[in-house]
Amino acid sequence: MTLKERLMALFNFRTKTAAAAPSHGQLEAFLQGYSIEVMPRTAEKVEDFRTLLPAGTRVYIAHIDGTPIEEMVATARRVGEEGFTAMPHFPARIIKDRATLAGWISRYRDVGVRQGLLLAGGVAQPVGDFSTSMQLLESGAFDGFDRLHVAGHPEGNRDIDPDGSDRMVMEAARWKSAFAERTDARMAMATQFCFDAAPVIDWVTRLQTEGIKLPVHIGVAGPAKLQTLIKFAIACGVGPSLKVLQKRAMDVTKLLMPYEPADVLTALAAHKAANPGFGIEQVHFFPLGGIKTNAAWVTEHGGAAGKPAVAA
Repeated sequence: MTLKERLMALFNFRTKTAAAAPSHGQLEAFLQGYSIEVMPRTAEKVEDFRTLLPAGTRVYIAHIDGTPIEEMVATARRVGEEGFTAMPHFPARIIKDRATLAGWISRYRDVGVRQGLLLAGGVAQPVGDFSTSMQLLESGAFDGFDRLHVAGHPEGNRDIDPDGSDRMVMEAARWKSAFAERTDARMAMATQFCFDAAPVIDWVTRLQTEGIKLPVHIGVAGPAKLQTLIKFAIACGVGPSLKVLQKRAMDVTKLLMPYEPADVLTALAAHKAANPGFGIEQVHFFPLGGIKTNAAWVTEHGGAAGKPAVAA
């Protein structure tokens, strides 16, 4: 048997074994109420979200610089009409001024949006009045929203802390937590995707130790080709847990297999089960290998937590 044949046999065995394995109770509980992210152009490829996602799933709508607001609002309308909760991104650095922000919010309100993810955004230089999510929060423009999420960085963020520390990131987290307390805003911290449970557990524990009370919605990459994940991880500045992918890439028996988030999620689920007060509230998926692939994986591994709203 050639090396290629041995790898394919191993892949087929692994796939059949995973399909036959029953859902783990801890993992199913941990995946309950998960959220997922789409962009207008990827949402267009989905015929009906109800055949993929559990009823009421929160669907973040990523606003990439250059995406017309009309496309964002149309996607939010569709998400809501199909029975899901739309949470569009509000990237501060691509919002020109208060009038633009007010216009966006008015359009979203018209289609039933009452939740938003506020973040600085990926562009280096602000185009107008806003540069941070804290400025958006202070603007008062989101008064009356049911829920506001902000960004979290378990492995730091070089754009915010160029020296490699997490001093500014933690200072911002403390400010956001205090804002939630003094305003009674319903908030949570949605994080960048990670591949290793250990630094996540350390970070969430540290938040709680330092009195940061925002619940964490932990970002996890959905199933995808290894090369795809490494590319996104480097582009997004994912730090220590990138080593998990690099180590996997060096193993020839795993190189041809798609990455799956079972290991990191199982470890986090076990920690949550053993420590009920642990600050992770929900899982948020980045479907880097495709929405359908991600949703199918959750259905297979999450039992009732991944059951679609309607049969395909």
